Amino acid sequence: MLEAVDQALARLYPARAWGAPQPSASGRGADAEAAALAEELAQELDAAVFLRRGEAGEHCDFLYVLCVGRPPCAIQVRDQGVPPPAEWEGEATLAESYLRVALSSLARMAVVQEVAVEVRGDGGGWLVRELPRAGVYSAPLLRRFQRLVAILPAYDILHVDLGDISGPPPDYEPGEWPSLFAGTPAVTNYLFYPQPATMVTTTWLPADGDAT
Repeated sequence: MLEAVDQALARLYPARAWGAPQPSASGRGADAEAAALAEELAQELDAAVFLRRGEAGEHCDFLYVLCVGRPPCAIQVRDQGVPPPAEWEGEATLAESYLRVALSSLARMAVVQEVAVEVRGDGGGWLVRELPRAGVYSAPLLRRFQRLVAILPAYDILHVDLGDISGPPPDYEPGEWPSLFAGTPAVTNYLFYPQPATMVTTTWLPADGDAT
């Protein structure tokens, strides 16, 4: 696994510095592949799975596997425009748990994290907080995690353990990353997404408007 990671870094970043990667034909194929994988995971894991396309600067798409909670869930409301369910009304706090799969568009690799999503009513809308962890630790998620990892090879996708790529690659320069985030970029930031792996994000969902 680590040898494949080193080879991908050398191919994508010949200048050995974080930044825009070199064009590569070794990433995932058509966008339909992520949707097909989401469909299979939903069947095999007996769970709702939601696809979020990567935003500008993110070199991956995300699959959210709902493990604790029920549809319509926070990811559907936040990312897909699904109306909030009735239980969101008021000031109650709701908690959901997901396996979040990042599918690299630069290399045929995936990394999986456990994420908690909290919803809190706040006046005229809701605060949705996504709190990623540095791996998968909760016992209720482990069975699905193991099955998920076993499915990826059928798509010629290598599962990369987040703990093994949470540090900076040796002898690589951080480029502009420190001006965007504090610290030094990890391997994760070269192959998947620029933000720190455990960065908490908060989205404001007004009751009658667009998310911010």
